[in-house]
Amino acid sequence: MTDHEHSDDHIDEHSHAPTADDYFEPAGWEDRYAGDGTVWSGEPNAQLVAEVSALTPGTALDVGCGEGGDVVWLARQGWRVTGADFSANGLARAAGHADQAGVADRTDWWQVDARTFDPAGRTWDLVTTHFLHPPDGSIVDVTRRLATAVAPGGHLLVVGHEPSAHHTQLTDSHRRAMWEAADLLDALPEDFEALVVEQRPRVAVRDGVSHDVRDSTLLARRRG
Repeated sequence: MTDHEHSDDHIDEHSHAPTADDYFEPAGWEDRYAGDGTVWSGEPNAQLVAEVSALTPGTALDVGCGEGGDVVWLARQGWRVTGADFSANGLARAAGHADQAGVADRTDWWQVDARTFDPAGRTWDLVTTHFLHPPDGSIVDVTRRLATAVAPGGHLLVVGHEPSAHHTQLTDSHRRAMWEAADLLDALPEDFEALVVEQRPRVAVRDGVSHDVRDSTLLARRRG
């Protein structure tokens, strides 16, 4: 499967990315989303489409939603979606895109840092995050937090970049933030069943150049 740069890919090599000092903090992303042009393609992420298309629409939470490409796609499929991100500017863009797509009435927005995420007892039928890479391996703790927001019978989908030589311009801190799907298994509570634990191949086209990449893909279901 071929696509252009992911709608909400949080590790890339573009010059408009935050610097190494603020890549993992809200300020860097507020600056990134402060301009007039869009940052991402607006298309849904490939593994979201692959894994969610067959599910019965219900409620969904997309953490690290960026400009809202995945939120809009989910809403168009009939889901009631909450888009969450730690950037207010990103959420404002996402809300505008949902309005332009005619799905504003099926979306809500929540400014929250995934590293301190607490659903406070709220649950969703689908909890998803794509290309969210908190520093120093803390994606395991983030996944554990996200699992608490999955309703009985619901699904958790976590997708990210695997450590790869393809990412030639990244700092050591960026590389340490990458992970493989199996790294997240310890984060799943006992009442979860892992359905997909894969390093899934994909072709990405960036700046007109095709790259073979693999998406770390974890899909799990909470037993009802």
